[in-house]
Amino acid sequence: MSRSGLTPTTLLRRFLGQNRTVAGGQHGASGTASPPLSATADMACSAQTLATRMPDLLLHASQIATTLASGRHPQRRAGWGDTFWQYRPAQPGEPVNRIDWRQSARTARAHVRETEAEAAQTVLLWCDFSGSMQWRSTNALPGKLDRAVLLLLSMAALLLRNGERVQLLSPSGLVPLPPASSALERLALGLCGLATSTDPAAAPLPPPALVPRRTRLLLASDLLCPDAQLQDCLHQLAAHPARAYVLHVSDPAENTLPYSGRTEFCGLEGEATLELPHVQSLRPDYAALVTARNQWLEQTISRSGHLFTRHQTDMAPLPTLLALHAQMSQRV
Repeated sequence: MSRSGLTPTTLLRRFLGQNRTVAGGQHGASGTASPPLSATADMACSAQTLATRMPDLLLHASQIATTLASGRHPQRRAGWGDTFWQYRPAQPGEPVNRIDWRQSARTARAHVRETEAEAAQTVLLWCDFSGSMQWRSTNALPGKLDRAVLLLLSMAALLLRNGERVQLLSPSGLVPLPPASSALERLALGLCGLATSTDPAAAPLPPPALVPRRTRLLLASDLLCPDAQLQDCLHQLAAHPARAYVLHVSDPAENTLPYSGRTEFCGLEGEATLELPHVQSLRPDYAALVTARNQWLEQTISRSGHLFTRHQTDMAPLPTLLALHAQMSQRV
C-alpha cells in the first residue's frame, strides 16, 4: 500500500497542483536527468542486506555508547539503592538506624540519609522498515535505515549500561529475541530478523494497542506517512499512557531538492513516476513546504506530550544521541 505523506514526489505534486504548472518540452543544460529519487538509487541500502552491515553498525554503536556513558538516569525519589540523593529531617517515629549521625551533629536536628530508587524501566525500540527508509541520495551518505539502526543500538547500549530493560517492538507485538552473547547483540539480531520479515509497504508507525502501559518508546522513522495517521498514533500512545521519543531521520536531498534540469522522480512505495523539467525552479517553494511540515511535526508531537529529535544523515550521530540521552534522562 502506498502512502500519501511527505515524499519528494508527493510534495512536488502538491506544489504543482496548488500553485502553478511547470511548462514542459525543455531539457536542462546537459539534456539528461539528475539522479532520481528511486529504488535504483541505491539498492545496497535495502533492508534485506542489513545483516551484512550489522557487525559494523553494532561495533560503532558500542563505541558511541562508551563515549556517551555518564551514569544512571536519576529517578529523584527515595528508595532502595546505592546512589545518595538527599538529607531530610527525621520524622517522629523514624527508626534510629536510619539517622545519619554525622550529618545530624552539624545541625540542631536529626537527619536521615536517603538514596535514589534504582528500579529498572522498560524502553521499547521501534524501527521503521518501510520502503522510503531504504534510500540514500548518494553513496557518500549512509541510508536512512542504517542510520536509524545505529542510533537505536547506540541508545540501547547506553540504556542497558544504566540498568534499563530494552525490548524490540514489531507490527505484531514484542519480539522474542534470539540467543546471543550480550543483550545488545540480541537486539541487533532481532532488528535483522524484522528487516527481512517486514513488508516494505507496512505502516511506518507502531500499533499503539501493542505498546504496554507506562512504558517509554524510542521510535525511529522518516515519518513519511499521512499526517492523520501520525496524529492518531501519538494521541493513542498519550492516552495509553506511554511516552514516545520520536527520532525523525531524513536524507539531506529530501530537504533541499538538489536536482537540476529534467528529472524523473520514482517513489519507493508505489507512488506514480513524476517527470519535471527545470526542477531547480521549484526549489524555494519545495523548501518552504518541507520547513512548514517539520514545524508541524515538532508542534504536533510536543502537544501530544511526546518528545521530538531530528537527525539528517549527513550529520554526525553523536549530537543527536546527546539530545536523546538528555530527553530520556528526564523523569516524568
